[in-house]
Amino acid sequence: MGATPKTDHPWPSPERAAATQFRLSLLDMGFSRAQLSVYMRFCTSHAQVQTYCQRVEAALPKGGQVNVLQLTDKQYERIISFQGRRKEAAKKTPDQFDLFG
Repeated sequence: MGATPKTDHPWPSPERAAATQFRLSLLDMGFSRAQLSVYMRFCTSHAQVQTYCQRVEAALPKGGQVNVLQLTDKQYERIISFQGRRKEAAKKTPDQFDLFG
């Protein structure tokens, strides 16, 4: 037999609140959510990538982890996506997307 601990308070844990604030910060910076914990933003240059890396690092909660993956437009176009049980057509991109997840 197991027990499920419950809390008396309706607010989230400090870690959950920090994660939510970080997610909202990414959205405010112009990132879009590709899937759970994966966010994308188009960058026009390496300098812009570095700028956003600094901003993401500054917003990252203590103990958080972010990995940055840079893709060219051709690499992005080769992504195979499924929505439910149907395959979606590849999306056309500008020049470069950066994935933060």
